[in-house]
Amino acid sequence: MLRLIVLMLVLLNGVYFSWWQGWLLPYGFGPVQQSEPQRLAQQIRPEAIQLISDKEALSASSPSPAGAPRAALCLQAGLLDERQANAVRGALQTALPDGAWTLEVVTAPERWIIYMGKYANAAEMSKKRAQLSGLGLTFEPLSNLALAPGLSLGGYASQEAANAALQALTLRGVRTARVVQETAASPAYLLRLPQLDEAAQKQLAPVRAALAGKPLEPCRPARSP
Repeated sequence: MLRLIVLMLVLLNGVYFSWWQGWLLPYGFGPVQQSEPQRLAQQIRPEAIQLISDKEALSASSPSPAGAPRAALCLQAGLLDERQANAVRGALQTALPDGAWTLEVVTAPERWIIYMGKYANAAEMSKKRAQLSGLGLTFEPLSNLALAPGLSLGGYASQEAANAALQALTLRGVRTARVVQETAASPAYLLRLPQLDEAAQKQLAPVRAALAGKPLEPCRPARSP
């Protein structure tokens, strides 16, 4: 009996497989074929269809008119000391019209550094540089020339943050560094160019030269009082 049941199951599976594959269609048996060749014939260049993102779709739906002027830019640079501000002011007065720029008086924050020095000579400082490089540490140039010749292992906005960083460096083998105030809070200037049209953007070369390496960057939102 068991053999008969197994044989019937094998036979039924074979019949179903033949029906599914369409081998019994000549005898009037088989699945209904879903075929609409007329729809395929109506397709126009299906290979040209491309998938695009939502952002690309929005951009394509509202293209800019040909020859439309570029949107005005807002750029800023700072912080500038008195000497730098005077040089930039002179360049602005000849390059841009009145009202196209401002030099805002702000407060430059204090800056604390992890300091090593002063060193007696360049050879001693080079030796220390090599030791720091061997520990995998980096250093940065000093902005306060009164501390030269010396090395800075990093700048921080507060004495507390600098002390915490120094403790971490001590665990890495730094022994003679200390925290010092590189600069105190002081008045400074922030250059803002709020509405630079395309013509004004072409007149910025003397302003960039007066900035002496300080970059013009996109304006940051004004802080709430």
